[in-house]
Amino acid sequence: MDQTRYRKVFITGALGFMGRALSAQYRALGAETCGLDVRADASANVVAGDVSRPEEWQENLAGCDLVIHTAAIVTNNVSREEAWRVNVLGTRRVLDAAIKAGVKRFVHVSSLAAMRFILEDQADESAPVMPTGNPYVDTKIASEQVVLAAHSAGEMTCTIIRPADIYGPNSRPWTLIPVQMIQKGLFLLPAHGQGVFRAIYIDDLVNGVMLAAEKDEGIGQIFILGGEVATTCEKFFGHYYRMMGKGSPRMLSTSTAVAIAEVGRMIFKLLGKPTELGRGAMEMLSKKNTVSNKKAHDLLGWYPQVDLEEGMRRTEVWLREQKIIV
Repeated sequence: MDQTRYRKVFITGALGFMGRALSAQYRALGAETCGLDVRADASANVVAGDVSRPEEWQENLAGCDLVIHTAAIVTNNVSREEAWRVNVLGTRRVLDAAIKAGVKRFVHVSSLAAMRFILEDQADESAPVMPTGNPYVDTKIASEQVVLAAHSAGEMTCTIIRPADIYGPNSRPWTLIPVQMIQKGLFLLPAHGQGVFRAIYIDDLVNGVMLAAEKDEGIGQIFILGGEVATTCEKFFGHYYRMMGKGSPRMLSTSTAVAIAEVGRMIFKLLGKPTELGRGAMEMLSKKNTVSNKKAHDLLGWYPQVDLEEGMRRTEVWLREQKIIV
């Protein structure tokens, strides 16, 4: 993209992986950016606050004509109550604040996790989603309903994005955490490594989000944004192993991987330490179905430009520059 229709953009989760990338791109196009996160950063025009308590930060929406809501709890190991407070109630509160401030457009970043338990191959945005008791999955589904309800009621012009597996410099779930777990010898793959991984490089994701926000064709729509070519978990995470000279991933049956991961989760819980080990992660990495980008192609003209080899090359450069790997 080489231009934007927006003068001032407000981003929740503005200091996160996606929030920073979106802010940088909008500033490069001449828009003013501001935002909200759990901590403040005056240099980035970001205030501290809680998405479920807009009275703390409502005034910072003044003059904004676009809100991009990326803030969320992104983990499978979270209580249902906390996931609902942030991911569902928080979404409604951000919507309320945007409506009160007279914002013109609202883009909600959901997740392909909302479709995690769909068995259909090449599933698209019309596929019915299924809550299953996983707090992250269920609250992502519920947050979408909040946004669709606001749009259908005429409260706000909305768009929903379902990103796939976003990797690249600063990606916590699909770059930093896997690398750290591999370094500690804690990484394992279910489904003998043959689960489908729908990798999308951060630059491609940012471009898709911005096209959905800028184009009238994105109004009232849900868009899947994933890598154009699905790969296996063995191939994707194998890149990190090769970067570190670690051989290849430990690949097990799904039932064995779930059992080991659950034991690991309980140990970390007893120690009072956070972890992504557990059943939820193993279910995610054992998925075999693919999804379709066709709607984003047809309505937005969006196509990923960075393939896995190039994306991993860029990611390795960054990991070495940051001395995360040597």
